[in-house]
Order: sequence, then structure tokens, then C-alpha cells
Amino acid sequence: MTRTATIRRSTSETDIGVTVSLDGEGATSVATGVPFFDHMLDAFGRHGLFDLEVDAVGDLAVDAHHTVEDVGICLGQAIDTALGDRAGIRRFGSAFVPMDEAMVLAAIDISGRGQLHYDVEVPIEIIGTFDTTLAKEFMIALAANAGITVHVMAFAGENAHHIIEAAFKALARALREAVEIDPRVTGVPSTKGSL
Repeated sequence: MTRTATIRRSTSETDIGVTVSLDGEGATSVATGVPFFDHMLDAFGRHGLFDLEVDAVGDLAVDAHHTVEDVGICLGQAIDTALGDRAGIRRFGSAFVPMDEAMVLAAIDISGRGQLHYDVEVPIEIIGTFDTTLAKEFMIALAANAGITVHVMAFAGENAHHIIEAAFKALARALREAVEIDPRVTGVPSTKGSL
């Protein structure tokens, strides 16, 4: 079983291609034109052990918002497609990730009900060309389009780079756990019989 998907999305604001393999080794090839975002997507792939390719061209002369959000949409759709019927998955996953003074928890339920609950206080600033408020926008788009419930909570942190990087790594590690195949699970892990 190959749990891989490719999504292409073209609008008047962005042109994006995303390929994800849920059972990869953490190999990444990312080019969005937003260097800090590339760094976060690379961390996401490596810590989730997802093979991830992202090629995005966006209206960066405006700002990075459309590019970041649309990559989240495409990655969410790719994860949803790669999961297929969800048979045999663990479904739930969580991870605490410390990064220097920052500490972030991510918890995931592959529920079919896409939503983000984000309790992360991060200084509003620009890291390179990345507006720190865009981390939340990316995660909203990913959760909604993947059909997963995501909770992200920061328990400590002062440095915006550290907080956001810990959040991306925690998200990746929690998702890695949730999408894993559990040999003891038969069918879909739901009392309803579907997710």
C-alpha cells in the first residue's frame, strides 16, 4: 500500500504543487519563495518522516499570505487523499517539542472534522519575509483540508522563531503518530465505522 498523493492548485494568486508520502523517510524538496516557511516545511517533513515536495509560486510582491495559506490547503488535501479509507491507522497522536526556551504541544485526531484550536502566543513580527501570524493561517488551512482536528498549545516561549519551529515540529510528530498503521487495528478506528 502506497500512501502518497499529489495535489496541484492554480489561482490568480498562486500556482502550487504538493506531493506527500506518509510512509517516507523525511526527504524534502521545498521551494515557496519564503525562506523561513521553506525551513518550517522542511522541518515538518523531516520530523514527520514524510517525503515532501512543495513547489509554490505566489504573489509575494503583495505578501506571503496567499502562498502560505494555499500551501496549507494543498498539503491538507494531499494528506487527506494519501490517507485513503483510513483503515488500520492509529488515528490519534500527540507530541511535546521543546526548542530552547519554547515548549509546544500538538495533539491530533484524524476525525474527518477539520478544525484547529490554536493557543500559541507568539510575538507578531517578520522573520525574514514570514509574518508570524501566518503560522496559524497555515495550520487552519491544513487542518480544514485534511479533515483532522488539531490542537496546538505553547506552554513557554519568548523567541518567535523558536515558538513557531517547535509548533511545526510538534505538529509533524503528532501527525506521524496518528497516520501510522497499527497492526492491531482492524478496519477504521471509529465506533461509527467511518472517519
